[in-house]
Amino acid sequence: MASPSFYELVSRVGRALASPERLLLLDLLAQGDRTVEVLADAAGQPIRTTSHHLQELKAARLVAGRKQGRHVVYSLADGSVQRFWCELRAFAQDRSPELQAAVRELARKRQASGLVDIDSLEALLRSSRTALIDVRPEEEFLAGHLPSARSIPLEELASRVGELPRSRLIVAYCRGPHCLLADRAVDLLTDHGLRARRLEAGVAEWRAAGLPVETGPN
Repeated sequence: MASPSFYELVSRVGRALASPERLLLLDLLAQGDRTVEVLADAAGQPIRTTSHHLQELKAARLVAGRKQGRHVVYSLADGSVQRFWCELRAFAQDRSPELQAAVRELARKRQASGLVDIDSLEALLRSSRTALIDVRPEEEFLAGHLPSARSIPLEELASRVGELPRSRLIVAYCRGPHCLLADRAVDLLTDHGLRARRLEAGVAEWRAAGLPVETGPN
C-alpha cells in the first residue's frame, strides 16, 4: 500500500489544477508561449495574480519559464501537458451533466452551420477549394498555428472580409471546442454572403493529434 506521502505528492498537481484561473492560463499556453504581461492581459487578470498562478503551475511542473531579455516567457512544460489538458477537458465533460448540456447546445448550433473535423480539413485543404483562417489574437497565431492558416483576428474580420475569396469555403478556427471566437467568425462571414464553417479543434487538439504546427508569420 502506498504511503501517505505518495498521495500528498500526487495532490500537489491536483491543487495546481483546482483553480479556474490557472486552467485558463493552461489553455492560453496551449496556444503558444507568452510572457507574464501578455498572459495577464489575455486572461483579464492583474500581473501579480497571474505571476502567482504561474508559480503554482510551475511548482507542479505543468509549466516552465525562461528568461528572454527583461521578460520571463512561459510555456507548457512539455507535450504531455498539452495532451493531459485535452484529456482533462474531455474527462470533465464526461463527468459533468452541466458541461455536457452546455456542449450539446454548442454542438446543436454548430451543426446547423456545419462543423469540420481534423480529417475533413486535411482533405478540404488538398482540394484547393478551402481557405483556412485563424481568428485568435495575432500573438497566438505567431506562437503557433495550423499550416496554411491565415491570421485574421476576430476584431479585424469585419473590415477584412473583402480579402477572402468568395469562391472558396472559409474554415475558421480558434482555441478549441469550448472557444466561441470561431463561432462568431462563421456568423459574421455568413452574414456577408460567404460559405463558412468552423473547425471543431484548435491548435492544442491539432498538436495532441501529432500534427505539425508552424510558428511566426505565414
